[in-house]
Amino acid sequence: MLRRHFVTLSGALLASVWLAGCASPHYLQLSPERSTQVASVGQGQAITVVAQDGRGSEVIGSRAGGGMSTAQITVNSHEIIPRLQQEAERAVEDMGFTATREAAEGRPSLTLELASLSYRQGNSDQPLIDEAQLEGVLRAIARNDGTTYTGTYTSRRSQEYAFKPDKDTNTRMLNDLLSDALNRAFSDPDLGQLLAR
Repeated sequence: MLRRHFVTLSGALLASVWLAGCASPHYLQLSPERSTQVASVGQGQAITVVAQDGRGSEVIGSRAGGGMSTAQITVNSHEIIPRLQQEAERAVEDMGFTATREAAEGRPSLTLELASLSYRQGNSDQPLIDEAQLEGVLRAIARNDGTTYTGTYTSRRSQEYAFKPDKDTNTRMLNDLLSDALNRAFSDPDLGQLLAR
């Protein structure tokens, strides 16, 4: 009798731990990286480079598909923006310019903005299969000699799954998503051409 109660109690505890794991919030530390080549158009000119967060919220969605705070996915601005700053500076340097964070009158500038980042539940056609729909939008704003060029670069991904993705899987998917957006942004020849004018 005692053994039966112990087995039942153990099963209940395991179920509680499993449910808590499924519903736990994810605070993701992302490290997207540009992998595409960029055109070398600069001649060492200084370019002011700034990364900024244009999102309305650091919460990008929910693993449960609803508003449960225990299932929210968060990407903090103070963690993702310094990474985007590094990638923007690296791209500018690879273009042949000299990246600086100091603004100066008459100096060309490049602003890289995280316009939006979202993670939401989709509708899979397969029984017992769920779907996550991810979208990341970067905006690049180049200014030089009174001219402004703005490019918007969107990356989307749909991922089907039988079991909810864990923290590492979500981190990897979002890194891939934003890496693709970075590739799109710095493959735009108009950015470098305006900065080089």
